[in-house]
Amino acid sequence: MGRRDKSRRILDIYMRFCEGKVIHKNEEARRFRVGERSIQRDINDIRAFLDEKRVADSSDIRDIVYNRAFRGFVMTGLGDTVMSNSEILAVSKILLESRAFTKEEVGRILDKLVNGCAPRENMKLVADLISNEKFHYVEIHHESYIQDKLWEIGSEIGQCNLLEIVYQKQSMKEEAVVRTIQPLALLFSEYYFYLNAYIVEQDEKGEYVQKYDYPAVFRIDRIQEYRRIGRKFKIRYRDRFEEGEFRKRIQFMYMGRLVKLQFRYTGNSLASVLDRLPTAQVVSEDGEGWIVEAEVYGRGVLMWLLTQGSMVEVLRPKEMREEMKKMLTDMLGKYTLWV
Repeated sequence: MGRRDKSRRILDIYMRFCEGKVIHKNEEARRFRVGERSIQRDINDIRAFLDEKRVADSSDIRDIVYNRAFRGFVMTGLGDTVMSNSEILAVSKILLESRAFTKEEVGRILDKLVNGCAPRENMKLVADLISNEKFHYVEIHHESYIQDKLWEIGSEIGQCNLLEIVYQKQSMKEEAVVRTIQPLALLFSEYYFYLNAYIVEQDEKGEYVQKYDYPAVFRIDRIQEYRRIGRKFKIRYRDRFEEGEFRKRIQFMYMGRLVKLQFRYTGNSLASVLDRLPTAQVVSEDGEGWIVEAEVYGRGVLMWLLTQGSMVEVLRPKEMREEMKKMLTDMLGKYTLWV
């Protein structure tokens, strides 16, 4: 065997070590058609390489050790770079539950995750644990594939490019609209990926300015086309968009002005309310229940409050209380008129 073949063999073994795989000398010897001593020398060469790396970089703590439980050699010090099998399984379950991708897309992603399992026998175990859900996976009726679109639009955000998009609204009967936007962030909620963006328009000087003082949300799969318009936007550091803070204040991706909502909760699980509304705070408690305040964008929160039935009563602001009352009256009317 030539030096080039030996180098390729060592690189192959090293790469699989880095992926968290278990290396068995007898299996490698059969695979490469060499003796087990040759594989041992390869492992020793990789150990020597890692020793040199540790001298140059003390933060690199990787090493090759024999693991008796796996009956093979493994690379230690990978905790911050390789997912554990339990993490791979958990992420796979979350991915299936999210229904965020088409069946073809989710299949490719899951295959890549499962291939990261170590040792090799765990690959089949994890694959078996998710196989039934993967087979019966029902995709959401996306308008288009979204993976490439996510990355490309994410790149436009990073480069601060103003975009023109062609967007299909919720009703397919309506014609698609054209919007010029200042893209801010990518978000995920309730089965779909969204683009958060300010709608902008040109003023009398030809400059692009925000049309509203709050951002809009666009479902990624409904963006039919998008292109740069050759202009960039600037955001002062103090005015930068913080996705985490925004995400705490929006429900079901219904946009609108930021309001301070106050309601009374009389149910048995206050924790579930606080989990659903991250900005919520209990301001008082009485014999009837808890008075809760939360900052929220728009009216999407009303949809969630309706799911709580008689356990909630909207107190303020007045217009939101009236809207809730109208919604309940309209709902009741559908049942009282039915015969």
